[in-house]
Amino acid sequence: METGVERVMISEGLIDGKRFDELRRFADDTGLTLKQALVEQGGVDESAVLRAFAAALGVDFQADLSRSMVPQAFLDEVPVAFAREHNCVAVGRHSAAYLVATSDPADIFALDNVALRLSAPVMAVLAPRGEVASLIDRAFHEKRGIVEEAMDELGDEGLIDSAARVSRSEDVLDVARKPPIIRLVNLILSRALRQRASDIHLQPDEDRLQVRYRIDGVLYDRILIPKSVQDAVISRVKVMGRMDIAEKRLPQDGRASIKVADREVDLRISSVPTEFGERIVLRLLDKGSRLYTLEELGLPERQESRFQKLIEFSHGIMLVTGPTGSGKTTTLYAALQRLNRAEKNIITIEDPIEYQLRGVSQIQIGGKGLTFAMGLRHVLRQDPDVIMVGEIRDEETAKIAVQAALTGHLVFSTLHTNDAPGAITRLLDIGVEPYLVASSVVAVMAQRLVRVTCPHCREPYTPEDEALAEISLTKADLPEGVVWRGAGCEECMQTGYLGRTGIYELLAMDEAVRSSLLDRKSASVIKANAVKRGLVTLRADGAAKVVKGVTTIEEVLRQTQTDSLESTGDGAAI
Repeated sequence: METGVERVMISEGLIDGKRFDELRRFADDTGLTLKQALVEQGGVDESAVLRAFAAALGVDFQADLSRSMVPQAFLDEVPVAFAREHNCVAVGRHSAAYLVATSDPADIFALDNVALRLSAPVMAVLAPRGEVASLIDRAFHEKRGIVEEAMDELGDEGLIDSAARVSRSEDVLDVARKPPIIRLVNLILSRALRQRASDIHLQPDEDRLQVRYRIDGVLYDRILIPKSVQDAVISRVKVMGRMDIAEKRLPQDGRASIKVADREVDLRISSVPTEFGERIVLRLLDKGSRLYTLEELGLPERQESRFQKLIEFSHGIMLVTGPTGSGKTTTLYAALQRLNRAEKNIITIEDPIEYQLRGVSQIQIGGKGLTFAMGLRHVLRQDPDVIMVGEIRDEETAKIAVQAALTGHLVFSTLHTNDAPGAITRLLDIGVEPYLVASSVVAVMAQRLVRVTCPHCREPYTPEDEALAEISLTKADLPEGVVWRGAGCEECMQTGYLGRTGIYELLAMDEAVRSSLLDRKSASVIKANAVKRGLVTLRADGAAKVVKGVTTIEEVLRQTQTDSLESTGDGAAI
C-alpha cells in the first residue's frame, strides 16, 4: 500500500522520494501513521494525501460531506464516543454494504467494529478529518443536543477541576475521552467554526447561559446552557486564555490557539463582570483563511481600476475607513498582495497579525509597550518601500505616517469614520495640519460589508416604490422590474443570506478636495461637492448591487444609515 501511495504522490508532484522516505521513517520512530507524518510533518495538504491513499487502495475519496446523510442504523448502533474517537461515520449504502467515511486509512480496527455493530459488510470511503468530524457532530446532535449529551455525563464530578485542563494548542475536533465540560466548550467552538461565525458570545442571564454566534455580521442565539454549569463553562474558556479564574470582579483579556483538524485558529478572549456572572466574547481568527485578491473584493469595475492605479503610487497615504468588522484589513491585505514583488520591501505593523503574508515582514504591537507610533518610527529605519499601519489612533502616529509619505514611502492605514470625506477631516481633528494632509493623502476608501443573497433559495419579488426610493432607485432601473431575496433554506440556516461582499466609496485627493481641505470645509461639504463630480457613495454602490441581485434593499439600508446625512448647503451636517 505504502509503495502505491509513494508512487501516486511522486507522480503528482506532491513530494519527492527522499522526503517520503524520511517521513515514513519518522512515522515508524514516533508511532504516527504515515498519513499523519505526511500532513503534520511534511506539510502536504490532507486532501491530496487522502486522494493518493484512495488511488493506491482502490477506494473512493469524498472531499465534501456536507450533503451526506448518515443511515439511522449507524446512529442507533454505533456510540457517538466511538465515532468521534476513530473519526468514522457511515455516509450511505452500496448494495448490502455500508459506506463508512474515515480520515485514517490505517484504522482497520474501526471499520471491523462498525461492521460488527451493524451486522453488515462495510466499504471504506476516505474524507478529510474536518468533514468527517462535522458530519458526526451534525448527525448525532440532530439526534440529541450537545448540552444534553454533556449534562448526562456531568454527575457529581468536579466541574472546575475538569475545566482547568488545558493544552497549548488543542484540537477542538478531538472530543473523545475528554471531560464533559471540555467537550461541551470544544463542541461550541467547532460548531461556531462550521457555521462561519466570527465571534462567540457567552451571555449570562438570570436562569441560563446563552451562547450566541455572530455570522455574516449578525448575532444569532444558538445554544442554551443550564445555569448550573455556567461557572464551569466560563472557567474553562478563561483557562484556555490563560486568564485568572479566581478574579471575577474585573475585566480581563486573554488569547488562545486551537486546532480544527489541520487548521490553526487564534482566539481573542474578553471577559467583563455583569449582574448575572461574567460575560465572555471570543473573536475567532482563522490563520488558514485564504487571502482575497482585489478582484474578489466586490469593487465596481471602474473603482477597482482606479484603486489599482492609486496603490501603485511611489509615495503617499492610502486610507481605508469603516467601523470594526467592515473588512478594512482584508482590503489592505489584498492591496499588499498585489504589490508584493521581489523589488519591494513591505513591512506591516499590526494588532493583531490576522493573516500570514509570505515575503512581507509583519510586526505585532503590544509587547513591552510597543505602540503603532514607536513601531512606525523604527520601521522607517528599515528602508521600506511600502508600510502598512494597522490603525491611526493618535496624533503621534498620524504625524509620523504623514512624514513617511512625504519622504518617499507608500503608507496604508485605517481609520474609524463613517465615510471617505470624514477620514480627511478626522486627520485634522487629530492634529495634523491641513497642508500636510493635502500633500500626503492619495485617496480614501470607505467600505461596509453587506450579506449576499443565498443562491440556493433566492427568489424574485416586486419591491414597494417607497423602499426603492430610499436607495434612489425606481422600478425602471430594475431588470424585469424585480429584485431578489432569500426565502431561507438549510444552506443559509433559514436567514436568506450566505456570505458577505463589500460596498465601497472611493474618494481620490484631487484639486477640488485639496482646496476644500485647505479652507477647512466640513466633511459634508466635501462629500456633496464630490458627489456632483461623480463620487459613487456607499449607498449608491449598494443600490447597484441590489439591481444585480447580489444583496437586498434591507441590507443596504442597514449598513448605510449615515449615508443619507447630506449637506444643508452651509457646511453643517443635518
